Amino acid sequence: MIPHGVEIYVGLDPIDLRWGFDRLRGVVGERVGRDARGGSLFVFFGRRRDALKVLFFDGTGMCVFYKRLDRGTFRIPTPAIAGAACVALTDRELDDLLDGIEVEAEAETTKGKRSRIH
Repeated sequence: MIPHGVEIYVGLDPIDLRWGFDRLRGVVGERVGRDARGGSLFVFFGRRRDALKVLFFDGTGMCVFYKRLDRGTFRIPTPAIAGAACVALTDRELDDLLDGIEVEAEAETTKGKRSRIH
């Protein structure tokens, strides 16, 4: 259901996972600075980091995916820039994150390369 090649943003500040579509859409605009209906994936963690929500607009409506781990915690990527509100990930990095594998944000190293930290 989630297409490959979409932009993926992970919010670095924990949220209240009871929030629904409208509040999550507001968080995307306020903290990430993006339009939630723009086709990107937005990943948010709860305070305990044992659960996350993914907000996505599929062209026909908003989707929310929820995952809670049976044990352990999700490893939130560390931003290359202190104080960043979110980190951009690739499809593969999102798969690793959802599988509980540690994901580290890459710093921009090539001139003209799109920044991975937002």
